[in-house]
Amino acid sequence: MAITTRHTLLTSAWTEDVQALETAIGRFKPDRPSTTDCQVVFFEIARDGHLHVNVTHRHATRAVRGWAGPASVAGGFVSNRLFGHVQPSAMIRHIRDMVFAARLQEPV
Repeated sequence: MAITTRHTLLTSAWTEDVQALETAIGRFKPDRPSTTDCQVVFFEIARDGHLHVNVTHRHATRAVRGWAGPASVAGGFVSNRLFGHVQPSAMIRHIRDMVFAARLQEPV
């Protein structure tokens, strides 16, 4: 399983947190074997103030509490969550849950 990250931040408000989150994601070790690659994207929306996080898997995954989605997109299936003033240590737990979400079984 490959986990990639990228960010498109409009301000410096989340820069330090995103750097810490990307470092933590780089250290993720799965609890169980995973068969789907994913990309984590951090971004801001003008005048919003929140940090938005998209996690896109190539294959559909089970829904994870607190995340919107999954929605089908060209690159796979995306789930989204936004964060306000939360410590990176709390954010990373939520992101980890989504990154390692169980893959949905394909119909037989």
